[in-house]
Amino acid sequence: MNKNSIFTKMFFLLCVLIPFTGISQTKNLVSFHRVFPKVDKVLEFEKAIAAHAQKYHKGTSHWRVFAIQSGPDYGGYHITEGPTSWEDEDKRGNLGNEHNIDWNKSVAILLTDRQSGGYSVYNESLSTVALGDFSDKINITHVYPKMGKADDIENIISKLKKNWTAAGVTVAVYSASSSGKPEYTLVTRYKQGLKERAPGFRKPFKENYEATNGAGSYAQFMKDLTEFTDESWSELLFLRADLSSK
Repeated sequence: MNKNSIFTKMFFLLCVLIPFTGISQTKNLVSFHRVFPKVDKVLEFEKAIAAHAQKYHKGTSHWRVFAIQSGPDYGGYHITEGPTSWEDEDKRGNLGNEHNIDWNKSVAILLTDRQSGGYSVYNESLSTVALGDFSDKINITHVYPKMGKADDIENIISKLKKNWTAAGVTVAVYSASSSGKPEYTLVTRYKQGLKERAPGFRKPFKENYEATNGAGSYAQFMKDLTEFTDESWSELLFLRADLSSK
C-alpha cells in the first residue's frame, strides 16, 4: 500500500470521527432539589425518599441526599442528581408516569410548600478536586457576584485555588446555570472529616494566602470581595447514604 493510499484512509477516518467528537458532551452538569418535610412527618419522609431513590434513580439520575445541618435552610434535605450532560438531560424526561406517581403520592405529600432547585456546572479549572471525588461532609459557600462582575469573582477564586492547593483543601467549584441569580458555589469536601475545620489543623488562612499570592495580597483579597461580591453565605451538609441511591 503506497503512502498516498494510507494518507487518504487516515484522512477519511478523521473526517468520520470529527462529528462524533463534536457531538459528545462533557458530563459536568449536576442538578439539585431542596425539600423541607413537615416537622411531624420527618421519619415517614425519610423512609419514602429512600425507597423512591433506590427504585427510580439510577445511572445519570443517581441521587446523593444530604441533610442540611446549619444556615438558613437548616432542617432541609439537599438532593443532587448527576453528573450528566445537557445532552443526557434532554433524554432524561420526567422518568415516566410510575416515577411521578410514586413521588407525588409517597414523598411530596410529606413536604411543606418550601423548595428550590436548579442546575450547576462544575468548573475544573477553578477546582482542586475531581467532580466525582466526593466526601460525606461538605461546606457549601454560596457566592453571588455583583452585576457584570462574574469575571472578577472567577479571578478571586483562581487566587483562592492557589491557597487551597498549597494547604491541601479539596474544593469543587460550580457556577449556576439558568437557576436564579448568577452564583458560584464553592463546595469544600472534608476528606478527613470536620477536624479539618479545627484551629491549628492548617496554617491560618491569611498566612497561607500571602505565602501563595504574595505579601499584601490578603488586603487586596478583602478589598476585591467587598467590591465585586453582592452576597455570600455558607452551610454544612452531611451525606445521608441511607436515603441515597444504591
